[in-house]
Amino acid sequence: MSNEIRDQVPADSEGAREIGFAVPDIYNASRVLFDNLGKGSGDKPALIGPAGTRTYAELCGEACRWGNGLASLGLTRGDRVLLFLDDTPAYPAAFFGAVRAGFVPLLINTLTPPDLLQFYLADSGATVAVADAEFCARFNAQACKDTKLHTLIIANGPAGDHAAPKALAAAGWLAQFPAQLAEADTNRNEMAFWMYSSGSTGRPKGIVHLQHDMAYSDLAFAKDILKLTPDDICFSVPKIFFAYGFGNSVTFPFSAGAVTLLLPGQPKPAAIFAAIAQYRPTVFFGLPTLYTSLTKAEGAEKADFSSLRMALSAAEVLSAEVFNGWKTLTSLEIVEGLGSTEVLHIYLSNRPEQKKLGAAGMRVPGYEVALRDKNGRDVADNEEGILWVRGDSNTPLYWNRPDKSAETIREGGWIYTGDRFVRDADGFHFFRGRADDLIKISGQWVYPLEVELCLADHPDIRECAVFAAELPDRRMTLKAVVVMNNRAVNQGDATRRLQDYVKGKLLPYKYPREVIFTDELPKTGTGKIDRQALLRM
Repeated sequence: MSNEIRDQVPADSEGAREIGFAVPDIYNASRVLFDNLGKGSGDKPALIGPAGTRTYAELCGEACRWGNGLASLGLTRGDRVLLFLDDTPAYPAAFFGAVRAGFVPLLINTLTPPDLLQFYLADSGATVAVADAEFCARFNAQACKDTKLHTLIIANGPAGDHAAPKALAAAGWLAQFPAQLAEADTNRNEMAFWMYSSGSTGRPKGIVHLQHDMAYSDLAFAKDILKLTPDDICFSVPKIFFAYGFGNSVTFPFSAGAVTLLLPGQPKPAAIFAAIAQYRPTVFFGLPTLYTSLTKAEGAEKADFSSLRMALSAAEVLSAEVFNGWKTLTSLEIVEGLGSTEVLHIYLSNRPEQKKLGAAGMRVPGYEVALRDKNGRDVADNEEGILWVRGDSNTPLYWNRPDKSAETIREGGWIYTGDRFVRDADGFHFFRGRADDLIKISGQWVYPLEVELCLADHPDIRECAVFAAELPDRRMTLKAVVVMNNRAVNQGDATRRLQDYVKGKLLPYKYPREVIFTDELPKTGTGKIDRQALLRM
């Protein structure tokens, strides 16, 4: 990482002082895992699940083999390594091995198609990729064209068809390398790893995170909200490649010497119920769409949730129906928060002992948050403003995107989120939509999210999404895509009933002009509603 970029990172911010955060100038993020060896936790399980169990000593040994193996391929400090892996022990081992050796892993969504994979490889300049055997075919001629990729390392099975110049089977290849590796003498503000944005508003952006960011997000969020102990078992259904899942499965449990339950494959309700019953996790991480699926799933009422002490949600607004459905099923109240990949994890959160339904929560210690109007002036309580956030885990830039960096990462290290919120007198923040999604219908301004939240509270609706659509004559209208609890409902009658409900709860002009009925809403790889796919419905 260049000194020019490093100098953009504040050395002693207000947030860092608040939580007492301090790491030395020479610091490597692999300590999040390896420090457990110095605490006498080597023989304690670090990972459990269908893909296998690893103690801390075993996981550290595998990480060292990965780091040594990657170095043998000619990589030098700061070189990128693309990780295309499901949630198995190979993921944290390869990640920490790359970081410990001074390389920079890229955490990539495993639903990525070849054309987008080509973009990631070309944009990052990655010369080595690590992929599960089941994903080899994704590295076809289209994905590898005009990239620097020279080696594909295959984990969890034999190599399949691919166009990478050279392939290595991880199982046999890693065995030749020692299980010891000294950490690279990286600066606390050097690049450690990247994640990519979803690209919903253009091509994806490479979000750079630094060596100290994991430790910072742990001290800010996990110590304040989760309060993990070595006896905890964390189960995150959102995958590791997702910033939320990365914190839940990697940063927080390893920082506390706790255990991570990894569940590879598609997270179907039956598999989740079985994993909870068998492995007895104590802290569960999900998304609103997941909680909806679980509470409505066949066999949910017979599932055993007695091991759980806490359930968390993020990424999207949690409706009262989902909150109450989960509480009825498990006796647990979901703790809702809001974060972003740019900040690495959650910076607004409710607390187990202090929460408000429908709120993203209060400021997490270590992060400064401000609500400002379009001119950058702070707004008062109960007034709407755009959320700005600052903390020492903020990304310093988007890779190769100075235009987007300038739009989002503002002077003084603030991130302009583009999210509209209202803050009440108690410090709770309520999401009101995006700054750019206000549309005019019949001469009146409407926020689609307001209508979506209204419909989500209707007792006949399982889940829904509301969005703006352009008519052939260029006028704008509102469309609602809904999943009904009763799939056999008369759609004409249901449409009128839902429209009347919105007219009665909000203002008459805010009702959705078109209602589309479907069996399932499309989802992204991170479990969010895929709003780009909705536009094509």
